[in-house]
Amino acid sequence: MSNSVVAKRYADALFQLGKEKNSLDQLVADFLVVRQIFTNDQKLNVFLKHPKIDNEKKKQLLTDVFKGTDQVVVNTLKLLVDRHRTSTIPSIVDHLVALVNDAKEIADATVYSIRELSTDEKEQLQTSFAKRLGKTSVQITNVVDPKILGGMKIRVGNTIYDGTVSNKLNRISRSIVSANK
Repeated sequence: MSNSVVAKRYADALFQLGKEKNSLDQLVADFLVVRQIFTNDQKLNVFLKHPKIDNEKKKQLLTDVFKGTDQVVVNTLKLLVDRHRTSTIPSIVDHLVALVNDAKEIADATVYSIRELSTDEKEQLQTSFAKRLGKTSVQITNVVDPKILGGMKIRVGNTIYDGTVSNKLNRISRSIVSANK
């Protein structure tokens, strides 16, 4: 079974459990910390994948490291160690966050711009895209991209809204080339 399918199944189960316990926000917050640690700490990943280290030692380390988190998080991590699925943790967290955001009608957007957006600009984008997407709110992550000559590119899920100067120049160039044929 592919890692994506496995990650979705774990995320679905965690989402249902969080709904039953009314702890979705805390669960997501804890799992975001877990994802950050698993993404940034390669030594932890090597330790958890090492075949000669006993699973009990791996689970004890996870219990110690994530002592202050929700017990559901720790138990999930232990289960993933037993099933040799620790590499799917970032994907599980991504799917869980997507499920929670969808339930709350929140969209995640990445905005690529030539400079850091001001707070006012972010608020205007959030308002206009929330209306456009039919969501209650939009969470914006701003990425500064020097390749963009001006304007901005916005990615929401698999959809890209490209209002960059470089994209407009490419379209003009293509239309000139096709007109000369």
